[in-house]
Amino acid sequence: MTRREGYESRTEKFLLPLLAEHGFELWDVEYVKEAGTWYLRAYIDKEGGITVDDCETVSRSLSDWLDREDFIEDSYVLEVSSPGLGRALKKDRDFEWSLGEEIEIRLYRPRDGQKEFAGTLNGYDKDTVTIGTEDGGEEVFARGEIALVRLAFEMP
Repeated sequence: MTRREGYESRTEKFLLPLLAEHGFELWDVEYVKEAGTWYLRAYIDKEGGITVDDCETVSRSLSDWLDREDFIEDSYVLEVSSPGLGRALKKDRDFEWSLGEEIEIRLYRPRDGQKEFAGTLNGYDKDTVTIGTEDGGEEVFARGEIALVRLAFEMP
């Protein structure tokens, strides 16, 4: 396990019971470096959506715990937020929650001259993601060829 994965895993283990207590779900934890700054991000969700007050509640508890535990060596910025409308699907749990939803898939390399696909998430397993297409057919993608899978959203 890399240092990054260790930070994410330890943070996730703290968050799961805290979020369950409030009726929230953990969408993802990530520790990433952007433009020279490290970020520890927790994405939370609940039925009906997350509010700013929900994020503040979780952020305060998480910040206090991180200060006590002090296991992250780098200086970093803590962010707690909703995963947003176009949230990426990364874990099996994300795919399970999104079955039947409209998704977008971006490939590393074009397939038949196309890198981006959209459809209804019909299924997934450890090796593939299957979408239903507009013409009533299905398209199966190997996980190894997929750069990004996210929920589709339409602007009003």
